[in-house]
Amino acid sequence: MEITVADGKVTKVEVPVSPSGNGRDVEINDRALPVLVQETLDAQSADIDMVSGATVTSDGYVTSLQSALDQAGI
Repeated sequence: MEITVADGKVTKVEVPVSPSGNGRDVEINDRALPVLVQETLDAQSADIDMVSGATVTSDGYVTSLQSALDQAGI
């Protein structure tokens, strides 16, 4: 996970690597990641809603996001 921060706000979120071991993983990530990214930009924190049907993806995303936010000092 990579975040871009400007003036103390998250302006961009990128997930360059996500599980792609099978077609179902790709399908879930293609649906869930854009929602999670938008939630992040709206909330400006890791306190975001999980995506229904993508619990594992959501959990991993939030964990990575919190780590990135901590590193950025947000």
